[in-house]
Amino acid sequence: MSYIKPAEFVQTMIDAGENKVFMSTRDTILRGIMAGAILAVAVVVAITAAVQTGLPIVGALVFPVGFVVLNLMGFDLLTAVFALAPLALFDKRKGVTKAGVLRNWLLVGLGNLIGAVSVAFLITLTFTMNFSVEPGAVGQAFIKASTARSLGFAEHGMDGWITAFVKGILCNWFVCLGVVGAMVSKSVSGKTLAMWFPIFIFFALVFEHAVVNMFLFPIGMMLGAEFTIMDWLTWNQLPVTLGNIVGGLVFTGMTLYITHAKTKPARNLV
Repeated sequence: MSYIKPAEFVQTMIDAGENKVFMSTRDTILRGIMAGAILAVAVVVAITAAVQTGLPIVGALVFPVGFVVLNLMGFDLLTAVFALAPLALFDKRKGVTKAGVLRNWLLVGLGNLIGAVSVAFLITLTFTMNFSVEPGAVGQAFIKASTARSLGFAEHGMDGWITAFVKGILCNWFVCLGVVGAMVSKSVSGKTLAMWFPIFIFFALVFEHAVVNMFLFPIGMMLGAEFTIMDWLTWNQLPVTLGNIVGGLVFTGMTLYITHAKTKPARNLV
């Protein structure tokens, strides 16, 4: 599969982070929009598969198709740039600043939100015959999931908030391993396999992904779920996004950077 060793692909990660920091506003937002839109469609495919088969694991198996497509097309997820953009700062690349990294995060996040909410509206329209009938089984599944992952956490107060935060950490640990997976091979088949497995893990274990939730909660509300925007933001989006930063940056980006880009030389035992 034309495997690329960690010492090489970590340099690719740093280069990618640098490129994203300096990318134009137009391209950053546009790539974010398309990534959010494609990932949203993948969520619909996954939930539909789970409802049709009665097996949630089937949904987890098919969900990575969206992640693979958006990565092969060069689009950007907020969860991915949480890990990549700061690496250029840590590596002291010329002109890379904290403000530049934050700018990248904000623009990608804005694009993801626009794409996800736009698809939420379009999918809701198709589920409800242009808002004229009640949603069917798949739509009801979205209502149930979005309610459980907002009001469900709220019922437990701070314990629920912490749970969402930790699920965000675990999620982006594996999502960013999927991002790195696209860099470990020169072949499309190799990239696809390396991306598929970590993304399957996060979805199968129902961890919390900030961009997926930019779609899940808007579509839940459009379909009739009874929670508010503040419920969504307070009990899910905020703790999950913070968790995603920790998971992507600390568990994946920094660990690979420290041990492969800044690795200490092996002892000479001769």
